Order: sequence, then structure tokens, then C-alpha cells
Amino acid sequence: MPKFKPHRAGVRIDMTPLVDVAFLLLTFFMMTTQFKPGEEVTIVLPSSHSDFKLPESDVITIIIAKEATTVGNDTTHIWMGLDSQILRQRLFTGYKNIDVMVEGKTEPVRFKDTYYLELSYPVPKGQLANYLVQARTANPKLRTVIKGDREAEFGIAEDVMDILQKTQITRFSLVTDLAAPVHE
Repeated sequence: MPKFKPHRAGVRIDMTPLVDVAFLLLTFFMMTTQFKPGEEVTIVLPSSHSDFKLPESDVITIIIAKEATTVGNDTTHIWMGLDSQILRQRLFTGYKNIDVMVEGKTEPVRFKDTYYLELSYPVPKGQLANYLVQARTANPKLRTVIKGDREAEFGIAEDVMDILQKTQITRFSLVTDLAAPVHE
């Protein structure tokens, strides 16, 4: 057994290339990530002076569009959105791989295998009550928000409010743009 151990030469690793690659990946992901997908239907909101803030979680959004949307044989102006991806996946499984034709657009909107990542779905007026009851049964804490286009027909909004009343949803919020204060 030797009396002296041979001295090991130290290994030095240069960390500069690792840091360069990390920042390159970070920049790539920051540039290519889409945080919020675009909406299929453009809504022009009416204005108001209310400062009431909308809730950020546990929300059912009912969108009343100006343009008609065709789903199968049904034509509707009503879209429904949920903030919970799991609840969207449970309620809207029938929307997988179907085409939806939005009035004014030349190409149909195609809901692919990732249909549950969409923020809202067109719902025929006759099925809205069923979707609302299913959503409220799955999560009783859901709050209802109506987001209507300024130029949409009032009759559709009235029908939506009647459906809400029939499904025992008596409290809901209306989404508006905050109008600039008038200074006199």
C-alpha cells in the first residue's frame, strides 16, 4: 500500500455555454407562447359607468353575438364559455372534430382534439338551459356573466335572461366597457 496518494488534477467546467443555451430557450418560449387564444366571435361591448369588477374564477360566460353561428342544423347567436378546462372538457365533448360556420367568415371554425382549450362554444338556444344546469351541478359556486354585443338583437338577450330565470339563476352580471367620465 502506497504511503502517498497521487494528487488529482481538478476538473473545471465552463458554465458559459449552459447559460447561453438556457437564455436562448427562455427567449424562444417567451416569443412563441400564446397566452390567450383569439376569440372566434368579436364582441363590441356597450359602455357604462360601473366600476364593478368581474370575478376571475368560477365563471360561466354567456356571449350574445351579433353574427349567427351554424352548428349542425342549428343556428344560434349564443356562445357559452367556462373558465375551468376540466368542466369544459366534460360539458362540450360533442364539439370534438366538428365544423362551426360563423356568419361573415369564409372558413368554418374547426374544433379539433384540443376542443377543450377553446374559451367558448356556440350553444343552440334550446340546449342552453341543459348546459347551465350541468355546469351548476358540477360546480355550484359558478357565477354567471352575460357578455352581449352592442348591436345584437335585444330579443336574444331577453330569451337568455328567461332561460336563466327558468334554471333558477337569478343573479348575473352584464359585461360592459367602462365609459370615460364626463367632466363638466
